[in-house]
Amino acid sequence: MLTEKHITIREATTEEDSLIAKHFYQMWLDIGVHESNIQLDWQKITLKFIEQARRDLFYKAFVAEVDNTVVGSASCQLFAESIPNVFKDKYRKFGYIWGVYVEQSYRRQSIAKCLTNRAIEYLKVSGCTRVLLNASPLGKPVYSSLGFSEGNIMQLDLIEV
Repeated sequence: MLTEKHITIREATTEEDSLIAKHFYQMWLDIGVHESNIQLDWQKITLKFIEQARRDLFYKAFVAEVDNTVVGSASCQLFAESIPNVFKDKYRKFGYIWGVYVEQSYRRQSIAKCLTNRAIEYLKVSGCTRVLLNASPLGKPVYSSLGFSEGNIMQLDLIEV
């Protein structure tokens, strides 16, 4: 368990999946997606995705707590390839971080950075050779400070290839 500035980062429980889904929804609203563009059953879709990713892609989520109240979350998993993956894991096993969210009143306190670091640690221990994520404009400085390359699709090599 990582504690910094009274912030505790811990592994989320399955009972917190609904909260993580809510954070994922709120993240889209915060970056300017109008709610009319989000499916009405967003929570059901997200929970089903989390369940499947937990089963098939080593999904794990982390939450940030301040005074025993969850104020942020981040999810990570193995990257679901969009092409056949013909490489050995030691050469190319990608992890993916998604849904990094911190409630507005707790932003700019390094919480997103701590959540992302915890996800990176998990993916590294899982044998991933690179971490990928898609960054919002507000998230880019956070991820750049952690060593991710610049661009909308950012990556961090965990081993030299």
